[in-house]
Amino acid sequence: MIKPKELNQHGGGGDGNGYGNGDGGCDGGSSGGGWHWRGGGDDSGCDDGGGNSGDDGGDGGSRGRDDNGNGCGLVVVVVVTVVTAAMVVVTLIFCVSMAITQCSLRLANLMFQVGRNFAMFMAMVIMCNILHFILKPYKQPRITSDLIVGLIMGNVPFLRRLYGEFNRNFEIIIDFGMMCYMFTLGIEMDPYVLFKRPTRDVKVAYAGIISTFILALSLIPILHYFGSNHGLKFTFCYCILLSSTASPVLTRLITQLKIGKSDIGKLVIAAGMHSDCMCSLLLSLGYIFMPLDTFCTDPEEKHRVDTAIAMGCAVLGQTLFTAMVSPIFMNWVNNENPEGKPMKGSHLVLSIAFMIMICASSTLYNYSPILSAFMTGVCFPREGRVSKWVISKINYMLNIIFFPIFFLWVGCASDFRKFEFGQLVTWLRLLLSMFVLIIGKVAGTVISGAMLGFHWPDSVAIGLLLTIKGHFHMYLAIKVMGCGISSISTSIGMVITVFISLMPAPIVVAHIIKRARKRVPTHRMALQLLDPLSELRVLLCVHGPENVPASINFMEISRGTADPGILVYVAEMIELTDQLAASVEKGEEVHTTIVKDQEVMEMRDQITSSFQAYVDEDGDGITLKRTLAVSTINNMAQDISVLAEDLMITLIILPFHMNQRQDGKLDSGNQGFRYVNRKVLRSAPCSVGILVNRGFGSIAKISKSQASVNVAVIFIGGKDDREALAYAGRVAGHPGVKLTVIRFLVDTSAESSKLAAYRVSLPEQEEEMGMDDEYFAQFYEKHIVGGRISYTEKHLANAAETFSTLRSFEGQYSLVIVGREGGVNSILTKGMNDWQHCPELGPIGDVLSGSDFSMTVSVLIIQQHKLRGELDGLDDDFSIM
Repeated sequence: MIKPKELNQHGGGGDGNGYGNGDGGCDGGSSGGGWHWRGGGDDSGCDDGGGNSGDDGGDGGSRGRDDNGNGCGLVVVVVVTVVTAAMVVVTLIFCVSMAITQCSLRLANLMFQVGRNFAMFMAMVIMCNILHFILKPYKQPRITSDLIVGLIMGNVPFLRRLYGEFNRNFEIIIDFGMMCYMFTLGIEMDPYVLFKRPTRDVKVAYAGIISTFILALSLIPILHYFGSNHGLKFTFCYCILLSSTASPVLTRLITQLKIGKSDIGKLVIAAGMHSDCMCSLLLSLGYIFMPLDTFCTDPEEKHRVDTAIAMGCAVLGQTLFTAMVSPIFMNWVNNENPEGKPMKGSHLVLSIAFMIMICASSTLYNYSPILSAFMTGVCFPREGRVSKWVISKINYMLNIIFFPIFFLWVGCASDFRKFEFGQLVTWLRLLLSMFVLIIGKVAGTVISGAMLGFHWPDSVAIGLLLTIKGHFHMYLAIKVMGCGISSISTSIGMVITVFISLMPAPIVVAHIIKRARKRVPTHRMALQLLDPLSELRVLLCVHGPENVPASINFMEISRGTADPGILVYVAEMIELTDQLAASVEKGEEVHTTIVKDQEVMEMRDQITSSFQAYVDEDGDGITLKRTLAVSTINNMAQDISVLAEDLMITLIILPFHMNQRQDGKLDSGNQGFRYVNRKVLRSAPCSVGILVNRGFGSIAKISKSQASVNVAVIFIGGKDDREALAYAGRVAGHPGVKLTVIRFLVDTSAESSKLAAYRVSLPEQEEEMGMDDEYFAQFYEKHIVGGRISYTEKHLANAAETFSTLRSFEGQYSLVIVGREGGVNSILTKGMNDWQHCPELGPIGDVLSGSDFSMTVSVLIIQQHKLRGELDGLDDDFSIM
């Protein structure tokens, strides 16, 4: 039998901290099993081992440890500490891993949403481009295809759910984009036109606004477009919107449909600008008394009069501040950053911050930031580098990024599931809006057109084009729907009205061009067809300072009378190299390109000084302007053609690619510029001349009192010879030029049997010969009969006699003017093509400019613009009004 003492010696006691093992006891009694807080024991007595109760476990354990003497309690403490620390570390690791996992999930979810929204944006862009390509044969503008795609994609259920998740961000993007849109709209407006005597385009715009507004105000209230609360006020605003015109959309449409340079196109664009400006100003003022945000939140707000007065004063103060301070500030920035030098980054940042500060200040007095941006733009100076830079960048952002998002927003907001197709009032409101819009505008333009002397078809066409609505109209339609002021069906009807207003524009423009073709059967950009009372517009190209003297003498003999005079654009042809590319600042258009290279700038300054000195000394009737053609050799011809097109040039003058050396002969020349000349001859939108300078620039000064320069013009036949004769008629008006017209005729008496094989027999060629005879007869009667011009005829039998006659010009004439393809089908030039060195000069021009021909005779080779047979639009400056 085991004694209690022995049991106690093997028993486990407390660890001194209240923990007891409980294996020992008396008489089989147990003091508890396992680990217990503050020990454990039974109620049976034990003399030595475990305690009597949990509170005594520590004491008992202490005595047991003393008896054991092995330090078991210390080991237990270390083990417990390590285990506890391990559990804490595991817990921390678990918590951190859970946190990382949650962040990763959130980040992944965010990236998924961003990717999904970007995919939706790209799908919108792709679909817009595809539909625009499909509608391109129908001449529909870009906004039409964008709106169709937006309405379709916006009503796809899956995309609508995405829109619901992205709704708040949508609103922020749309509001910001509309602020930029209205700012650029305002900055392109001219508010001072309101204080000037109205021109005819202003009269047309005002007539359309007034007639449409009166008709709308009479009929729109009948169908109650808006709720009973403040319905009359919003009806008033809706009538203003119906009276307005979306000038950015109209301008882009007119340009795209290629009537922007016609008289009716210019009038429509100007009238649309005035209409948009006036109606936007009225809406900006009306917002002071009818703020949309206030009506949305508290339609019964008290003290509205006080609020309106305070807001009106704040808007007036902002407008006056912008009108007075912004020109001073922007002029300082522009003076510190002149053209041709890099713009300082700090000045650009200050300018943008200044614009944002003015636009955003409206939030302090609860005025619409969008209308505030418009008012800021109206008062902001339009000229200057900063303004042009801001306009170009904002327009780029709007076209590339904002408009696809905008039309998707319009489509999502136009929920066709809630459109009341079965309600008669829905369709009546839509039809009434279209009736008021079309009849009101057309009536106003017809009345004003009758007063101004327009043909009634032109007045109707102008009125139909001025009905076009755009982005701002759709934006307001969606906003009033979101505010609950109008029903969903009414707002969708407004969006449909915008869409319908765009549809007939291509048909109207096609009718305008059809009428123009009947009245203008040929192209106007030719000297032969130029009105003698019209200003001659010349693009005078130079390679460098070596071309300046000859170019100045060309200007001198071409100046004609002081009224109407001559407008000359001097353009350097600069090859774009890799080294030069870094210093080129491309403008929005070709003629706004700037080169910052020091060597090029010095060359341009030298050329400008030479031309300006000539104009200042004796430039009566000459208007000099500067431009630049900087491009690679492959693209330079295209840039020159675009320059001529944009500047409405009648005649392009190109320098010959060869220059005269000191010994009088021509050098090998620049083959790159020869390539450019040949491409310009093929693609130019007007007549082209190539000037071969062999001493023409050495004439110091052409006298105006007596003939000091002998000039000859050769006429064989063909449209180019007629063009050369037309230019010679202008040269004949200069008192210092003695002009001689030399007509080469076929000598029919010489070997008539051989010549018969070469006589023209095709009907087209016979018609061409008839036109030659008719035009030459007119020229003879106008210029030669009066004795102003000398005339001689050369009866020649073949090309050999032609060549001999040309060689006899040596020493007789300083300049010979020829047509590029003159006599190309004549026996007089037959075989001359076989030894041509420069076919681009034509048979006669190539002979006269040959390196072994003459050292003193300069040559001007002229090619008439190739008639297209019909007006193509943008290339044409036609008039039908």
